[in-house]
This record gives sequence, structure tokens and C-alpha cells, in this order.
Amino acid sequence: MDTFRKQRRSAPPGFFRVEAAGLRWLDAAGAVRVARVIDVGDDFLEIERLPESAPTTEDADAFGRNLASLHDAGASAFGAPPDGWDADGYIGEAPLPLHAEETWGTFYAQYRIEPYLADSGIDARGLATLEHLCAALETGTFDDDAPPARIHGDLWSGNVLWTPSGVGLIDPAAHGGHRITDLAMLALFSTPHLARIHAAYAEASAPLPDHWRDLIDLHQVHPLLVHAVLFGGSYRSQAVAAAGRALALAS
Repeated sequence: MDTFRKQRRSAPPGFFRVEAAGLRWLDAAGAVRVARVIDVGDDFLEIERLPESAPTTEDADAFGRNLASLHDAGASAFGAPPDGWDADGYIGEAPLPLHAEETWGTFYAQYRIEPYLADSGIDARGLATLEHLCAALETGTFDDDAPPARIHGDLWSGNVLWTPSGVGLIDPAAHGGHRITDLAMLALFSTPHLARIHAAYAEASAPLPDHWRDLIDLHQVHPLLVHAVLFGGSYRSQAVAAAGRALALAS
């Protein structure tokens, strides 16, 4: 088997081990192909190397259906870490709090927005918009009846590999979350055949809220904040704009 090894001598505690736990947890659902973990240590992760090929509409349709099945495998709570892990994680180079909450709105406000505000570089007016969004989230404005989903958590196009046998996934920030979060991340950075993926997913997913497309902006606030912390620039204004559009839905 061809493998790929990531190594980092100065890796923060658990950096590679939580990723390995996430890969195994996603793979255990038996829904989407996930790169197999070969070995892991404090400063390295070795995984199966997935062969790549051109994206096809057929694979996009299958991926949409399989992603719905992955989400339906569930999690014990919103914010719950993957099985085999009991600490916080990472999304890219940024810390990712993993703390269980009964409601998605409280989880998203307290662990996906608030922890990133101080280091985001966003001005006072923008921060006020984000704080108003957190207040709306904590009152349950955006909660629904969908149970916690088993999500990849960092499902941008670079972590979606098109192989000769269908889509495979790498580099998760896996946790119990809302299924729209992965759909929103796919939409953030130009995933091939996105409309086909979304349509196939929506057809296959009973718990997906009917108005899910209206909530894409809300679920993009967190990754945009992460990018604001890591890279600054226009990600700051994009995060505030997405929060403002989400708030408009609640008015």
C-alpha cells in the first residue's frame, strides 16, 4: 500500500493523534471512503495515500448520498470529540474546542464563534455583529430537531479527493455537529460539482431542514473566523458579512 507521512517536530499536544482518531471515527461509519491510518505518534501521522482522478458527476452524486449516511451515523452530542479522544482538537493550525452541548446553538456560539473573536483582528463594529449573532444562537433561534451528526468538520475542497473508485476524505476536524456545517464548508472554496453533491445529499437526508440553503452563511461564520485568525485580510469582513446575513434571517 502506498502511504503518505506527515511529520512535524514542533507539533502541539495531540495534533496528529486527534486527526487519527477523527479518521478512524469517520471510517467506522462505513459510509464514505476515508484514508486509512497506518501509524501515528506525537510528531507524525502516516496514512493511506489515495490515488486521484478527475471529478465526475456520478462520483459527485454518490458522494452526496454517502455523506448523508456518514452524518446519520451520529454523535453523542454537539461538540463531542471522535471516539478514542477526550481533549480539544485542531482545525488546520488553529485550536478547535471539543465540548459536548445539548443544543447546537449554544455549542456554535460558545465553541465555534466566541473563542476566535479576540484574535480575529475584527473591528469593534464587526465584533458587535458577531456578538449579536451569538446571543441569537444561545436563545435557540437557529436550533432545529436534527440530531447531532458525525461530521468531517473541515470539508473544504482540498480535503475531498476524487479517486478512481469515488470520493475519499482526508484531514478531518471531526466532531459531533450540524450536518449543514459540512455542506457549507464544501460551498466555501469551490468544490467540483457542488450542485450535484448538494442535490444528492438533500434527496438522501431526512433530517436536513427544508430551509438549509438559507443557513449556509451561518455555518460559514466559523471557518471564516478561523481564516481571519490565521490569515487576516478579507476573511475578517467576510466573517462579519456572513454573520450579518444570518442575523437578517432571525429578524
